[in-house]
Amino acid sequence: MSTLEALTLDHVVDTDRYPLSELDSTDGQAVVNRAKRELSAQGCTVLPDFIRPSLRDVLRQECSAIAPRAHFDVETVNVYNIAVDSDLPQDHPGRLPFERGNAFVARDRIPANSLISKLYSSEAFQRFIASCFQLPRLHELADPLSGLVLNVVEPGKEHPWHFDTNEFTVSMLTQEPQDGGVFEYCPNIRSAHDENFADVRDVLDGRGDRLVRRLPLRPGDLQLFKGRYSLHRVSPVQGEAARHSAIFAYSERPGVIGSVARTRQLFGRVRPEHLAAEGRSVRGDHLLD
Repeated sequence: MSTLEALTLDHVVDTDRYPLSELDSTDGQAVVNRAKRELSAQGCTVLPDFIRPSLRDVLRQECSAIAPRAHFDVETVNVYNIAVDSDLPQDHPGRLPFERGNAFVARDRIPANSLISKLYSSEAFQRFIASCFQLPRLHELADPLSGLVLNVVEPGKEHPWHFDTNEFTVSMLTQEPQDGGVFEYCPNIRSAHDENFADVRDVLDGRGDRLVRRLPLRPGDLQLFKGRYSLHRVSPVQGEAARHSAIFAYSERPGVIGSVARTRQLFGRVRPEHLAAEGRSVRGDHLLD
């Protein structure tokens, strides 16, 4: 067994600072309560140096090695990930096209013994994330491609303004670019009952800087984010280094599998599980995306 395979959660995560296995302790409750407060007020919280600094280079090297396995396909999209030629009013924000240049490494191309795979499958990590989002429990996605992914933004590319399908997102920067690649977001710009098209349009047109927050992130920081209601993007990456971030996708219910169309769009392929599950998904709201 290699040294890396023998690593436990205590070796990977700074559990002195983030006691994942002792959430009922005073320190554990302090971490969870801070995350709850920030998620409630700002829709986002960052846990700095979640991964031990001694493993930061390992984290970067592992993810850099698999980054070439990403499905690269520049496409024209809009903020709602619906057809760009949709029959929408002239002033509708969905009529504004963007070029999506980021790419994703699918879960089945990420080694099971990598740091991000170990973290994603850790029951203690899942319980911690559920507590921060005030959920009874979380489930790994049944989707063989999109449960755990590496988001790759090459120099000159960006991940344009969008909303997430899930109400919550868990991510970790694994490699920072030389310049650009800043995470920007508009906390709670919409709700389950109000799309707030006017403010969304202001942001897309460059008139909504009052609504935009910019979040500095470093490799090894853990970010918890409510991306369903918060418009967000990664600004264009500059310099020679790509921006890499791991995305840990969970669901409140078991058995979740992505749609055929969305899966093919992100990964360029589908698996039999996607075909078998098509048409079974249930939406929790009536928002556009």
